[in-house]
Amino acid sequence: MSKDIKPILVFAWGNPSRGDDALGPLFAERIEALGMPGVECLTDFQLQVEHALDLRGRERVLFVDASQRLDLPYLVTAIGAGRDNTFTTHAISPGAVLHAYLELGEGEPPPAWQLAIRGCSFELGDPLSPLAADALEAAMTWALSWLSPATTVTAV
Repeated sequence: MSKDIKPILVFAWGNPSRGDDALGPLFAERIEALGMPGVECLTDFQLQVEHALDLRGRERVLFVDASQRLDLPYLVTAIGAGRDNTFTTHAISPGAVLHAYLELGEGEPPPAWQLAIRGCSFELGDPLSPLAADALEAAMTWALSWLSPATTVTAV
């Protein structure tokens, strides 16, 4: 593996100007501030096919986004490569990013998980809601364990 590529990638997306949609970027900022060795954080407004290139040389990947459809503060699911109905659109799913990696001839994509963090307020100009702030804290607690090099990863 190249010395420039860190083995763990945290890829978060969302719009910081839209209330709880900022959860992904806020999560990545907090992880980045910890300065954990071997962990790289990337953010964007949405996932795109070009993000498949960011998976090169990774041992595992955590995709992070806000969700309006959760009863729990957060949900972690293992994901695999798969072409879905987002594959030909401008913004795509994590599974479609993994599929694009396969299509590039890079071999099997790294093991990947999606962390969805509960939010409820997504209007332009909204601040982060108290519900989302609490969910972010809970997700951070889980993530610190996941990011530990000795952790065996399982979905929650």
